[in-house]
Amino acid sequence: MTAVGERLTDALYGLGWTAVKKLPEPVAAGLGRRIADTAWKRRGKGVLRLEANLARVVPDASPARLAELSRAGMRSYMRYWMESFRLPAWSESRVAEAVDVKDLHYLTEGLAAGRGVVLALPHLANWDLAGVWVTRALGVPFTTVAERLKPETLYDRFVAYRESLGMEVLPHTGGAAFGILARRLRAGGLVCLVADRDLSSSGAEVTFFGERARMPAGPAMLAQHTGALLLPATLWYDDTPVMKGRVHPPVDVPPTGTRAEKAAVMTQVLADAFASGIADHPEDWHMLQRLWLADLDPAKGPEA
Repeated sequence: MTAVGERLTDALYGLGWTAVKKLPEPVAAGLGRRIADTAWKRRGKGVLRLEANLARVVPDASPARLAELSRAGMRSYMRYWMESFRLPAWSESRVAEAVDVKDLHYLTEGLAAGRGVVLALPHLANWDLAGVWVTRALGVPFTTVAERLKPETLYDRFVAYRESLGMEVLPHTGGAAFGILARRLRAGGLVCLVADRDLSSSGAEVTFFGERARMPAGPAMLAQHTGALLLPATLWYDDTPVMKGRVHPPVDVPPTGTRAEKAAVMTQVLADAFASGIADHPEDWHMLQRLWLADLDPAKGPEA
């Protein structure tokens, strides 16, 4: 992206955070749907990539069904943005009513035991809303990692936004994140990581919807290194204003193997849990980038 493009992108996000949160909720929702439909009709790179990814998730879908799913996917994606722009203005009661999570006991019991919890989830529905629900409705602070974005001012906006919601945010690059996350876990804290897309090109190889992909090994390595509980989680929207979620059973550390071998097995279990949630709600998987190894350029790694 050119410097002019980066400044424009930063300005547009800034406008979203300042203007959208002032709109009445039905107006913001309608605006999101119109933007989504316009983007979908233009058939840009992101829409085409989303549709190609969905073709792996729903391999028997007809072209018409894939188009229907990608349109619903763009609407879901814009719902994420409209909600996220408005989250700083939501009251405690609005946040508490906005999320309903099944099998939450895996998380609450793990934290009560004091061993630390790594909560790993894919790009489903609104992970920022889930995060603010954890900090406000459950009263549990947590630490997460953010991808460094360009321009730097945009990254700073995201960090400030998430910190305003009660999250501790560490940069993905720089090398210090793992040690800080480990310390938080050893102290009995919560770490939440979006973990269905490897940004390092050195993640654990998994089978995902029948094809090879890489996913971050960090969640599994942290669980091994600290003794923390590793929990997959999935999210989805339905035809109500309330986002739904599920905490899946803990991922066990294999009794034998090297650390890397154990991490690979654990990451495959995460991938399987993510796949189950994505298969049930493919329209809520906001994956507009390349993911499978067959789609990646080895010289460039994952697309931005």
